[in-house]
Amino acid sequence: MRMSKMHMKTLREVPNEAEISSHILLLRTGMIRKLVSGVYGFMPLGWRSVRKIEDIIRQEMDATGAQEIHMSAVQPAELWQESGRWFAYGPELWRLKDRNGRDFCLGPTHEEIFTDLIRNDVSSHRQLPLNLYQIQTKYRDEARPRFGLMRSREFIMKDAYSFDKDFEGLDKSYQDMYEAYEKIFTRCGLTFRPVEADTGAIGGSNSHEFTALSEVGESEIAYCEACQMAATVERAECKDAAASPAEEEMLPLEEVYTPGTKTIEEVAGFLNLPKEKTIKALLFVTYDEEGKENSYVAAFVRGDRELNMVKLVNALGIPEHAIEFADEEKMHEATGCVGGFTGPVGLHDCKIVVDSELPGLKNLCAGACKKDHHMINVNYGRDYKGDIVKDIKVLKAGDPCPICGAPVKHARGIEVGQVFKLGTKYSQSMNATYKDENQKEQLIVMGCYGIGVTRTLAAVVEQHHDDDGIIWPMSVAPYHVIVTLVNPKDEAQTAAAEQIYDALQKAGVEVLLDDRNERPGVKFKDADLLGIPVRITVGKRAPEGIVEYKLRREADKAEKNVEEAIADAIAIVNAEKYGM
Repeated sequence: MRMSKMHMKTLREVPNEAEISSHILLLRTGMIRKLVSGVYGFMPLGWRSVRKIEDIIRQEMDATGAQEIHMSAVQPAELWQESGRWFAYGPELWRLKDRNGRDFCLGPTHEEIFTDLIRNDVSSHRQLPLNLYQIQTKYRDEARPRFGLMRSREFIMKDAYSFDKDFEGLDKSYQDMYEAYEKIFTRCGLTFRPVEADTGAIGGSNSHEFTALSEVGESEIAYCEACQMAATVERAECKDAAASPAEEEMLPLEEVYTPGTKTIEEVAGFLNLPKEKTIKALLFVTYDEEGKENSYVAAFVRGDRELNMVKLVNALGIPEHAIEFADEEKMHEATGCVGGFTGPVGLHDCKIVVDSELPGLKNLCAGACKKDHHMINVNYGRDYKGDIVKDIKVLKAGDPCPICGAPVKHARGIEVGQVFKLGTKYSQSMNATYKDENQKEQLIVMGCYGIGVTRTLAAVVEQHHDDDGIIWPMSVAPYHVIVTLVNPKDEAQTAAAEQIYDALQKAGVEVLLDDRNERPGVKFKDADLLGIPVRITVGKRAPEGIVEYKLRREADKAEKNVEEAIADAIAIVNAEKYGM
C-alpha cells in the first residue's frame, strides 16, 4: 500500500481523554476513532490488525473442529426471560423496544440464542458433540466506559458454545478450548496467565480467565509461585486463620464504652487490641427484580480483612447489581444497627452473613449496636449466629496460599478471554434435550468460551510499545514492512524504493511504501509510531544500491544492499508472521 493513497491521520499530541498507553497510541496512530464515549470505529490500519487477530482465532478454533456461524446481535427478551437472565444480567444489558412495544436487547453474549438454536436442531445423541462459534459485535451499556477498547460499550468478541452428551464430554470440550486459547494468545504475542475465575452473570460451575499481564489491567490476580495456584482475586479462596487454641476459654460478654471509635483502627487503638481480634461490619440493602428494596444484609469479617463483594453476592445468590451499601439511618430503624458501632449481637430482621474464619476465633471485639459502645469477648455460637457462613474475604498479597500455605503474590492483568463450564444451567431452564441410546430424554451439557477481539488488540499494544510508539508482533501487525522513501523527488531513491516494494509484494510480504511528500523527520516519527516490524529506509546511498535496514523492536540499524535487505525482510516475516 502506498501511504500517499492511504486514509491515515496521525496525531502528535496525546488526546486529553486517553489515560493508558494502548488508548493513547491507538488514537495517535489513527487506528481507532471515537464516535461517542465507549464507542469506537476502526480505520484501515487498525482494522487490518483486528482482522489478523480474528484470522488467528478462526484458524485455531477450526483446528478443534468448531464451526463458525453468525447470529443476530438483536435478541428477543423472551429467551432471556426463559433463562432467568433478563433481570440477573442487570443494567449493562442494552434493552430496547420495537415499534410494537416488544422487548429486545443488544446481545452482550449469546448463551440463550445458541441454546435455542440447538434445542430446535438437535434431537439425538448421534448429533453430539458440537461446538459452534461466531465473531461478532457485542454491546454492554457500561456505566463508566474507560481506557478506550479495554472497557467499551461496543466491542468485537469471539463466543463459542459446546454441546455435549455428558460432563465427561464437557471436560474434553473445555480442555480443547483451553489449549486453543493458549495457542491463540501465544500467536498474538501476548504474555498471559490462565487463572481460575468467578463465573459472574454467565453462570456455571468452573471457569478460567486468560489474563494478559499488565499494570493497567482491571483484573487483579493472586498467584503462588510455590504450587502454581492462580486465580482472580474475586475468585481466590482464602485460608482461614488457625482457630483459637482449645485451652482459651470463652470469657463473659461485656459491653464497654468506646467514645468516637467508629473505625477498626480507632477501636483497636482505644482498647489496645490487635485488629485481628476485632470484627468488621458492612451493611447492605438488596433489591428485587422490580428494583424495590428486598432485605437488609449485615456482613461480618475479621477486622484486618477486606470484604470480597463477589463472594458476598455469590453467597447471597443474587446479581451484583441487586445490592448496594445501606442507608444506615433507615437500616437502624429496621434492624437495630448503629453506623460505626454495629456488631452481630442483637441484630434483627436482616440477613447475617459471617465469614468462615470467625466461628473458629474466640473473644473478639464487635460493635454493640449502641452509639459509642462495643462488646468484648464476642463468641460465635454463644453470642450470635450467621444465616450464611462462607468465605467472603479478599485473599491479599502476603496471605497464605489456600493450597500450600506459602505467601501469595498479586499482579494485574487484562482479561482477554474466559472459558466456562456451564453444565446444564441453560439447557435445564430452556429445556434443551437429546435422546440417548435408550431413547430417553437427557439434558445437553454446555460450555461457553469467549475472547475479546478488540480488547486483545489493546492488550497487545499495552505489552508492545515504547516511548516512540507501538512495536507490533509480526503476527498481528497491520503491515510487515515499511519502506521509507526519504526523497520522492530523487530518481535513484524512487527507483530503489519501487524495486524493494515490488519484490516484497511478489514474495507475499505486506508492505507499506511511504512515498508521501513529507519531511524525513515526519516519516521516521510516523514509522516508529505505527510500529511496523521492519523498516527499510531508502536515502542518499540509493545510487550505490545501499539502504538502511532496521527492526522496530531493536535500536541497531544496518546498511545493506538492496538485495540483502529484501532477502532479510522476507526471511524474518516468514519466520515470525504465524506467531509461533
